[in-house]
Parts: sequence; structure tokens; C-alpha cells
Amino acid sequence: MTEQPQPFRDPQLPFAQRIDDLLRRLTLDERIAMLHQFAPAVDRLGIGAFRTGQEALHGVAWMGPATVFPQAVGLGATWNDELVRRVGEAVGNEVRAKRAKDDRVGLNVWAPTVNLLRHPLWGRGEEGYAEDTALTSAIAVAYTRGLRGDHPHYWRTAPVLKHWLAHNNETDRDITSSSVRPRVLHEYDLRAFRDAVQAGAVAGVMPAYNLVNGRPNHVSPLLSQQLRSWTEQSLVVCSDAGAPSNLVDSEHYFDTHEEATAAALKAGVDSFTDHGQESAVMTGRIRGALEQGLLDEHDIDTAVRRLLELRFSLGEFDPGLDQYADTTAFDTAEHRALAQEAAEQAVVLLKNDGLLPLDPEERGTVAVVGLLADACKLDWYSGTLIHRSTPLDGIRARFGADRVTFAEGADLVRLKCAAGWLQIPETDDGDSADRGAEGALDPALLAGRTDLPPLTCGDTPSELALVDWGNGVITLRDPAGRYLSVAEDGYVRASADEPGGWIVQETFRREEVEGHVGGHRLLHIGTGRYVSVAADGVKVADADEEISGDTAAGAATVFEIEVIEHGEDTVARAAAAADTVIVVVGNDAHINGRETEDRTTLDLPAQQERLWRAAHAANPRTVLAVTSAYPYALTDAAAVLPALLWTAHGGQAAGTALARILAGDVSPAGRLPQTWYTSDAELPGLLDYDIIGSRQTYLYYEGTPLFPFGHGLSYAAFTYSGAEAELDGDLLRVSLTVTNTGTVAADEVAQLYVRAVAPSVVRPLRQLVGHRRLHLAPGAGQRVDFTVSVTELGHWDVAHGRWTVEPGTYEIQAGASSTDIRLTAVVTVGGEPSGPRPVLHRGLEAADYDEQLATEIVDRAKTDGDAVTATAPGNELLYRRCDFAAGIRVVAVSAAGEGAVEVTVDGRTTDIDIPATEGPYDYRAHEAPLTASGVLDVRVTLRGTVRLAGLTFIGATE
Repeated sequence: MTEQPQPFRDPQLPFAQRIDDLLRRLTLDERIAMLHQFAPAVDRLGIGAFRTGQEALHGVAWMGPATVFPQAVGLGATWNDELVRRVGEAVGNEVRAKRAKDDRVGLNVWAPTVNLLRHPLWGRGEEGYAEDTALTSAIAVAYTRGLRGDHPHYWRTAPVLKHWLAHNNETDRDITSSSVRPRVLHEYDLRAFRDAVQAGAVAGVMPAYNLVNGRPNHVSPLLSQQLRSWTEQSLVVCSDAGAPSNLVDSEHYFDTHEEATAAALKAGVDSFTDHGQESAVMTGRIRGALEQGLLDEHDIDTAVRRLLELRFSLGEFDPGLDQYADTTAFDTAEHRALAQEAAEQAVVLLKNDGLLPLDPEERGTVAVVGLLADACKLDWYSGTLIHRSTPLDGIRARFGADRVTFAEGADLVRLKCAAGWLQIPETDDGDSADRGAEGALDPALLAGRTDLPPLTCGDTPSELALVDWGNGVITLRDPAGRYLSVAEDGYVRASADEPGGWIVQETFRREEVEGHVGGHRLLHIGTGRYVSVAADGVKVADADEEISGDTAAGAATVFEIEVIEHGEDTVARAAAAADTVIVVVGNDAHINGRETEDRTTLDLPAQQERLWRAAHAANPRTVLAVTSAYPYALTDAAAVLPALLWTAHGGQAAGTALARILAGDVSPAGRLPQTWYTSDAELPGLLDYDIIGSRQTYLYYEGTPLFPFGHGLSYAAFTYSGAEAELDGDLLRVSLTVTNTGTVAADEVAQLYVRAVAPSVVRPLRQLVGHRRLHLAPGAGQRVDFTVSVTELGHWDVAHGRWTVEPGTYEIQAGASSTDIRLTAVVTVGGEPSGPRPVLHRGLEAADYDEQLATEIVDRAKTDGDAVTATAPGNELLYRRCDFAAGIRVVAVSAAGEGAVEVTVDGRTTDIDIPATEGPYDYRAHEAPLTASGVLDVRVTLRGTVRLAGLTFIGATE
């Protein structure tokens, strides 16, 4: 029998034609199977298995050893697009190299995260780049271009942007709704995704768990109305894990999983990440939806076509032509050097009164102290370290081990209960095979080990290092450096190299026991169970014990915690004996702020606050180096310490990079990618997504920050001169000269901002429209040219439902940060102003307000549209400059729910009663007399459970 030709295998044909052929050959069941994250092989056609999703946020994650680059927020702090592009290329090459040896490694990478760092208490802030859309977009474009490669047809990897849309809270993230007014939607949240998509290096997006305006992101009409309108390129939408089930289980948005799955597929979700590798659940729901008539085969084929185009672009069907197929670049010298370069460029010098740089040739001693001084912390999306450099390692190597002393500053404690002292059994800490480079134990191999003996209580006390990370969360570590951890069998062991894992098993909470002086219960946070001493060891309550509240607390063992030495005393002695002190503080990215857990405060944990204060009291030559995924309110430290630095967790070369900055080998040039506030009192609510109304981020914040967006100092000095700005058609062209007037070669980050001088609506105080990182020798100057689309000067005009560049004067500002402006110029944009709202023709969409108080936007229907409802009495919606022309006689509202709508125009108020409707989506029209003419403001107040969709006005002559 003659073998039938397979055109889908023919590399001479366009992808679209090959996909058409392959689609015709696939059965319905085979096509449905492709819609799950783990798509099985189609053996009869010689097609292999495929899965969407490989974490690659700042290196290959979850697949063992890899080059670990700085956290994403650290890459954002470099303000260096070209550097980040090279990091993306290195990560993409390592994905390919690991894929060649392990087919579990996927080429569809779920990175980068482009959610904006709107609020510094967001638990996943470490995953984003910046609070600003322009900087986030530039870094995202650079990273995705590196991941994608530059071949016209074949992709190195296929990046998916996370997380669509307006996702900035972990607390109740699957049930909370982000109320996003149209201006914030178009000017802020959408723009973070748009530029990377339009740059052509993005393969798709992942919707977030949360709802936006009352509607789950996984059924958002914006996927089709916005995302897929930005490009003609095929984009794959991959669901977040478990989110398809949430549509029914936690969000209760649909009654059945078949309805939910059909709605998500129709909205644009192509690949369902749910129930792990058990694809039968999701494919069964898809078949059920087909049988119920909720879907048709066209819906299936549309999604499969996008997935096949992704697979073709990754070279799956053309291994001989795919130039990336044989990539072997993994842990190369170039990658190691790049990791160090990125870590160096991410360091931000916040303050320097002349103490830095330190002269490595001087013979004075340096005390390196602090809870992160000898740590190289990873996060949930890190790979396993091959190389490791802590601040202590780096400073010893650069300044000489004989000059460097160390004091961690953990409290040294003993724990005692009625059965005696807590004891750590003598044990081997693991086979040498468990050790990576430089002898570092692999946390993935140690965590949860049950082959080690559990803790016991007896006559001989064990000394433990206790660290309080804030919020009452502590970790305990034995003298060998192993953290106390709880394994699946419930026993407490000294078995973990670092806290980690999806559910961290190494954290406990101290609870004082009333009536027992010095007595504490220990709550194991990972299991939510109390620690107790049993005859066979120390453990948490058995999993099958149904105890809670007072019963659980009563079953807990009461421990007395004896402090042998306070950490601040150790630090003070080390500081007093040294010429200079480096205090390293910060966070562990698995504790008190991470995916699933928001932060509760900007304050540095009290234990770490005590450490820098003790060091400074003992030695005024104290440098505070903050190594963290988030900003802190370091108001007191900034006032009294001579030098402060910040870096995100810098990956494998973090310590070396910090040491080279301290020594002056490299002049610091990192810049803050988000505002550092003075205190929690400066922050809006975590769930307040209206950056305009609540004056969030540097764009609208009217206070004085501790350190502003774009801030960062240098060991050199720079002047800005010769600014020129002109409009050239649809482009704004700006040029200026930056000169290094210092004595050392250094980088400067020239930042370009724009401000509307007399806007008709609230506009940003200033907005970043360009940046350039420059390396300049002493005395050298460089002319810098910026080209900005005039559309970047615009805003979303809610009065007319369009993007508008308002005619008028714009101030162009250039400088070293958002508040350090060195040069200004002005340009005038011509044209006719938009004019007032044409309400007689368009009516008023309720969500198109200019200002609001105590309201939120909700879904008008499950498929599309917005409405507004009250969150508290005293609410108000304000619509400015509504044009009633010659006059109106009637106002009509479209509303659901029950209550009343109060409309005020020109001092005249009318109440419109809204009788109870048959559900939240049962919108009905109600009207009342109202006379007005001319251009006037409209104010609306809602009472009861009313959901207001819009208002219409009937003219006096109609």
C-alpha cells in the first residue's frame, strides 16, 4: 500500500497550510486532548506529546540546576533593556539545552510577569519589573525578544505573559474583583501587556486568578477585544493552574463546569491548566459542553489551531531546520559572567554621605553582620543554584578573609518543656551527592526528609538560632545550619537547608500562653497545627486529628524559650571591633510575602531593625545593605546611617556583585523601579486599583517619598545639558547631552518624562516616556536621542470613548530620577479640543465617570459590559462637562437590583426608584423628569443594591 503524503510535514509550505492539513487529519477526540496542558502523543501521525508551561522568570525554574539571574524586580532595577535581552537569550538557551536532555522541560515558557508593581505590599512584587508601564514594557520586550530569538519563523522558546489582568493581590486572589475604571484600564493595566505583544516576541498570555470589574479574567471579553486586536500573530491563552475549576468551585460564577469551560473557551482560553497531568477531567468537561450544545467544533478548532501554530513555531515538525534545536549553552562562562553583570547592574545606591566606596587596599577590618549576610536566598520561581555567592563570601573574596569578621545576629535560644530540653539528634547531614557547587546542600533534596531522626526532649539542651521574620513568624536552625521542618509524617526534624516549597514547612508562630510566664505554644504554619512532645518524638498533631481552636491549643506543648544570647549583642561586639560595618538585612522570599501571601507592612522586621541600630550605636561607619524582593520604610535608617544600598535577591552572583560595588570596582547605577514610601500610612488599600482616584505610584502620588521612582546614586557625578525637543509629525524628538564630571568611569540612567501643563482632566504629575543607560568615562559626554510617539502624551477620554492627545503645552523633563529633573523643554501640540461630553447622542456609561467615591465597577452581564454599584452610603459618581445642548426634559437609567438612583444636575435633583429585579443582570429602564441645558456636571448617588449600567437623556424637543 502506498504511504499517503503528509503535507503538514512539508517545510516548504506555509505554517497555515500545514496546520490546515494536520487539523483535517486529527479526530475530534485528538483535538480535544490537545486543549489540556498535557497533550498526549498522536502515535498514528507520529506526533509527540506536548505540554504548555515552563517557568523561566529569571532562569530555568523547577527543573533542577540552572543559571540563576537576579529576581525580575532586580532586572527591572537595571533599567537596561539590552542587558535584559541578553539574559532572556541565555535563559532561552538553557531551556533548550535542558530540553535536549529532559523532555519534561517545556519550550512554551510562562514568563515574564508584567503585572505592574502598583502596591508595595503585593506578595508577588518580586515577579514584576516596575510600577511604571513604560519601564515594564521596555524590560518585557527585551526579555521576550531574548527568549524568542531572532529567526523569522522558528522560536528559541515561546514566551507567555503573566497575569492578565489587574492582578496585584494574593489575599483571596481567586474571589476578589479589581475595580478598574476605563482610564486606568487603558492608560495603565492594558499598556503593560500591549507593547510586548506588538513587538512580536510574545506567544500568548496567562489570565490571572482574580476577577476584573466583577468578571473572572478567564472569561474576559478583553482577550478578544483588546489582546488579539493588537497583533495579527496567533496568540495562545493558557489558563492559570486550577482557575478553570474556580469559575464554579470558589467564584460560583457558573453553575456547572461544562458552562464554565465553554465560556472560557469561547472567551479565548486555548490551553487548560487544571488537575495537573490528569487531563481527563478537563477534556471530559469539554466533551460535555459539546454534547450540551454550549460549544461546537469550530470553537475547538480555533483553539487547536493556535496551539498547533505555537508548536510549529517551536520547530517540533522541522527539527532539521530549527536552528535552536541543537543548542547546548548551559552554565557557560558567558552565562556566569552575565549573571554577575546583571547582579551588579541591579544594585541601587540609596544614600551615600561619602563612606562608599570602601578602599579594598586599606588594612582596616570589615564586620559583615545581619541575618542575610551569609545567605543567598532564592524564591519560588528560582532554579537550583549551581554556583552560590553570599555577601559574606563576596566581601571575604574581595577584601581578604583575614580582614573580615562575621556575626549573623540570630538569637541563640534553648527550648524546654515538661519532658526536658529540646534535643537535635546527632546525624549525618546528607550524602555528598546532595551537594552542589561549593558544598551547598540542595534544598529540594533535603526538604521533607524522613530518613533523619525526629527531634526529642531530654536532659541535654540543643542551641538553636531563632530568627523572627516579623508578624510573629519564626524559623529555628540547628548548629549545623539545618532548619527545623515538618515532613508528611508530622515529625519535626532538622532537615532543611532553607525554607521553601509551595507550602513552607520551616516556619512557626510563637503564641504566648496566658498564665504561664515565658511560656509559648509553637504553631506550625504549614500545617496549621501545634507542636507537641510525644513519647516517640516532637511532632505536630496527627493529620486525622480533628482538633481546632481551644481544643487544639490545649493539646499543644508549652515551651519555655531561654535566650542564651540576643543577636543584637553579638552584632554590637562585632561592630565595635571593626573599622567598618556592613549590615545585610531583608527578606526570605518564601516568608511573609510571596505567591498566595501579601505583606502586611512596609516595616523592616523588628529583629533586623534592632541589628542595624546596635551596629550603628557601636560604630558610626555602618552601611546598611538591603537584600529584598520589596521596598521597606527605612525612614529612621535613611536619616542616621551614612550609606544605604538595596538590591533584589541577586541570584548566584549576588555576593560577588555587592562586594564589587562596595569596593568601587563598579559604580552603582541601579535605579528604583518603584516608589519607596515613608510608612504604611502613605499607602492606599491593597484592593484599591484606582491609581488616579487614590493617587498611587509616582504618577499621581503627591507626598514626599522616602526614595522616589527612578532614584539611584553613583560614585561619579553627571551633568545634563543642551536639551532640544521638537514635534516631527507624529513623533516627539528629544536630544540632550549627559557628561560624566566625576573621576571614575560609571553608568548613568538618563530618564525622560513628560507632563501636561494645563490638562482638562487629572493627568500624571509626570510620566516616563524614555530611558537610556549609558557608560561614560571620566570627562566623557554623550548625546542621547529619544524618539517618542506623540500618542504617548495622550490619555483615555471617557467623555468620547477614545484615546486622545489633548492640544496644549507639554513639558519635557530629563533627569536622574522622577524627582531629580535637570533639564526641561516645552512643546505645543496643536489640534482641536475634544469638547464636552455629547450626552444627548451617547448617553452616559456608568463606568465612564471622572471621579467616584465609595463605588465599584461590576459586570453588566457575564459576557461583556460594566456597571457600577455602591460600596457604602455617601457614594457619588461625577461626570464633568456634560453637554445638554438646548435642553433635556427626561433622564432615564438602566439599572438592576433594588433601591434608587439620585441624579443631580445644576443643583436640581431627581430620585428614580428601582423596583427589585429578577437578578443582578436583569437591567431595566426607568425614567424621571429632569430639566437642564448647557454644559453642566452630573452627579449620581446610588442607594440599595442598585447596579447602574448607564444614563440616557431625552431632549426638550424630542
